[in-house]
Amino acid sequence: MTDMELIKDISVSSPTKIVLLVIDGLGGLPDPKTGRTELETARIPNLDALAARGICGMADPIAPGITPGSGPGHLAVFGYDPISSNIGRGVLEAVGIDIELQQGNVAARGNFCTIDEKGIITDRRAGRISTEKCTELCKLLNEISVRGVDISVHPVREHRFVAVFHGVYDSADITDTDPQQTGVPPADVKYLGPGAIGLSKHVKTFIDKARELLAAHQPANMVLLRGFAGKPRFPTMQEIYKLNPLAVAVYPMYRGLARLVGMEVAKTGTTLQDEFDTLKQNYKKYDFFFLHVKWTDSAGEDGDFARKVNVLEQVDAALPDLTGLEPDVLVVTGDHSTPAVLKGHSWHPVPVLLCSKYCRTDPVQAFSETAFLTGGLGRIQSTDIMPLAMANARKLTKFGA
Repeated sequence: MTDMELIKDISVSSPTKIVLLVIDGLGGLPDPKTGRTELETARIPNLDALAARGICGMADPIAPGITPGSGPGHLAVFGYDPISSNIGRGVLEAVGIDIELQQGNVAARGNFCTIDEKGIITDRRAGRISTEKCTELCKLLNEISVRGVDISVHPVREHRFVAVFHGVYDSADITDTDPQQTGVPPADVKYLGPGAIGLSKHVKTFIDKARELLAAHQPANMVLLRGFAGKPRFPTMQEIYKLNPLAVAVYPMYRGLARLVGMEVAKTGTTLQDEFDTLKQNYKKYDFFFLHVKWTDSAGEDGDFARKVNVLEQVDAALPDLTGLEPDVLVVTGDHSTPAVLKGHSWHPVPVLLCSKYCRTDPVQAFSETAFLTGGLGRIQSTDIMPLAMANARKLTKFGA
């Protein structure tokens, strides 16, 4: 892992441009019926052509064998230590929908879920209810009163919401209520240190009252909370890399994460093409672009192999919009793998491709996990991606005499 203080010392501002395309949940595993992964199944001639032009490899977001969440996975791609910089998902969601958190506040990411008459979770996402339904239910939850704290509940997208506990807490160190599996009841709230006792009591009361309020609102008759955290402070990408960065992302969590590391976040539409169009419209104003594609990950988590293949093909079809801009550096990678056969994030390394006029090409001719195992980058850490991109953009000076 490259030391960020070293990068800060040798980075320089320049007019060259870097585009970082993060295809969420990019990596996969073979379909038992065909023996091919999603990437190996998809018709992606533009990505294959890029692989033939650039240098390829595989990246570990955290470390071999460690399954990353989306937050740590993205922080690593941005060059931040994903372990020491790890933050709760609630903060990412909150900042992503423009909630201004104060020091001492705690935010949690929430799911509306379905429980049966015995209190057992049957669907962690309540059938992916509509955003309109989520907004309606959040208004209901905002009626909850808990002595000693103000609580606000904000809709995010589909079944997701943010709950903010507007207290002045010493610690957010409490356990999640989301067991991240079905067939079990929601987990109990437990504090992990004396500074979080008050928070744990407030959260438990809120959840008990939410259960009562939502009892008649099938399929969204319960809530799950996870990622409790307060507002962190990171050195920004401007401070470290001397960049003028722009993020283009649809989903709030990734918009929030980009803000936390100092990126300006563009207003964009709700489709893949909207995102590519937004980047093109802003291309002259910035020198670094983070473009996020979420739908590959959603398909993988749903176990929908064919849908993930389809999204990859959509990305490939839109890729000429990026390559036509002729960025000095184009990186294509993912924050983690989400194989459809596992229906969730996995520990497998992620494909990474770098194109610039200064990169050494390799024999790789196809954009896939198997092909990239023989690539010239070898197996690297995701934290190595930004220094490589910066070097290829000629934004790093020489270290030492």
